[in-house]
Amino acid sequence: MNALMRPRFGMMDDFRKEVDQLMSRFLNGSDEPGMTGWTPRANVAETEEGYDVSFDLPGLKPEDFNVELRHGDLWISGQRSHEHEESGKTWHRVERHFGQFRRVIRLGDDVNPEEVNAEYKDGVLRVHIPKSETAKSRKIEVKA
Repeated sequence: MNALMRPRFGMMDDFRKEVDQLMSRFLNGSDEPGMTGWTPRANVAETEEGYDVSFDLPGLKPEDFNVELRHGDLWISGQRSHEHEESGKTWHRVERHFGQFRRVIRLGDDVNPEEVNAEYKDGVLRVHIPKSETAKSRKIEVKA
């Protein structure tokens, strides 16, 4: 048996993967029909001016995913196609995820949907969602 095939922590890796998939389905709602696949990782930051959200979408092209703002929720959905396997290879590990994905990030009703911008570069999607003028903090003068 070569080193690649040796069952070293194999059961624990399988168990961890199953727990990760179960938690992902539970937390991200991917148990819906047709939504089997993977969940892209996201970072969400809030500033005084708005929200900055980034998603890891390596190996995709902008036409592979959709970006929508719906009632204060940022929706990212799409699909990563499975690469064609080459014959003559014995796969020992496959960790890359393929299939449909969807993430919904709740931002709130205080966003300005007319000024949203998105940029995709080097496998990272960055979306900036500005807050509406009424949502921005204002200093209130206190009279004596």
